[in-house]
Amino acid sequence: MTMATTTIRIDLATLPDHLDRNRPSVVAEVIETALREGGIKADCSDLFSHLKIDLPTAQLAAASAVLVDLQLI
Repeated sequence: MTMATTTIRIDLATLPDHLDRNRPSVVAEVIETALREGGIKADCSDLFSHLKIDLPTAQLAAASAVLVDLQLI
């Protein structure tokens, strides 16, 4: 059985002020930790100009709620 995966990309320039744009790897860790604490099996990494979050599509709604709490969407 194949699991569908969703990728969310967040432009570093759009990060809220409470997150340090100069330390994207730390921000990625914060996001990944928050998602995992919310029961979401996510992988977050920083790329050149954005953060990339991979997660099971079935958990997209729950992930969206966490990202709203973090003021990312």
